[in-house]
Amino acid sequence: MKPVVMFDAVAQVRALRGEIDEAIGRVLESGRFLLGEEVTRFERDFAAYLGGGGAGVAVSSGTDALELALRALGVESNHEVVTVPNTAVATVSAIRQLGARPVLCDVDPITGLMDLEKLAACLSDATRAVVPVHLYGNMVDVPALRAALGDRSATISIVEDCAQAHGALLGEQLAGTLGDAAAFSFYPTKNLGALGDAGLCYSADPEVVRAVRSLRRYGIEDAAGARREGINSRMDEIQAAILSVKLRHLDTYLTRRRTLAARYDERLDPAIPRIPAAEGVTHAYHLYGVRLRGREAAQERLAQAGVGTAVHYPVPVHRMPAYAFLGYEPGSLPAAERWAEEVLSLPLYPELADADVDRVAAAVNDAAA
Repeated sequence: MKPVVMFDAVAQVRALRGEIDEAIGRVLESGRFLLGEEVTRFERDFAAYLGGGGAGVAVSSGTDALELALRALGVESNHEVVTVPNTAVATVSAIRQLGARPVLCDVDPITGLMDLEKLAACLSDATRAVVPVHLYGNMVDVPALRAALGDRSATISIVEDCAQAHGALLGEQLAGTLGDAAAFSFYPTKNLGALGDAGLCYSADPEVVRAVRSLRRYGIEDAAGARREGINSRMDEIQAAILSVKLRHLDTYLTRRRTLAARYDERLDPAIPRIPAAEGVTHAYHLYGVRLRGREAAQERLAQAGVGTAVHYPVPVHRMPAYAFLGYEPGSLPAAERWAEEVLSLPLYPELADADVDRVAAAVNDAAA
């Protein structure tokens, strides 16, 4: 029997091949490969999709989007930025690229999202920003986060990490429109994925948008040259053209992801813990996760049954050798550490067949028994 893979990178390209070929051909004929009409179009259309009244700035990756958003909001090397340990290391890497110090807040043991009750203990006079991670397509309650900052909210910026949350909603507001700025990744596996690295910074603050536009191009704004120290972080025209094609289908993809997630909910043994949507959230289901004790053995049984799975993320950031200097001892962030030991991601992407979901669910039920 054909294996069920964790993610099929080719299926979506195959379905959109004609539209993608046309888009790439348009770029090739234009002779403009950086910061041209395709990038401008995608920035405009993605901002319109978000509907937050702001603007998007296309950059080379989601990591760069987060770094540049923080820099545009005034984060410097003498500042601290609060985020969570159960995230892709890129979240913390972006903070370190500024020279700032990451401060890690433990997470809610049920949702895996930042535990806002623990936030106050993470704040100091050096705190300049908080980066809530909208994990797996779930969402942190950003208004509640802002309220938790209290009087400090005037001096502490919120930058949403939306790398996994394209299309997620809190109430009627899309992820990315609730903070002072937001960073999106378009890595190929994302809900909206390029065919390579790409990212975007979004903000409703015109000054932040202007700063990021400058920062992504060495700090250049006009004929005077660089007015601030920036970097090279430009989205390719080809990636922008491909993303514009896929953006037209994003809502269809999201509907399919939610349908597949509901099917998992129905087919999986009720005794297997799922990861619920946070209160008021319409989940975007970038990933569908379950929690299994004895995860490694279960994962091996699933592989033998022809079912691909993945672990997001097996090592919390504070336990990685590169970040030992932060000084967190084993057991200091217990919810995040347990999360890293138990969560298993199951196959979920729009092209996945209903029958494959049924097969995966049955295999998980057997492996967890």
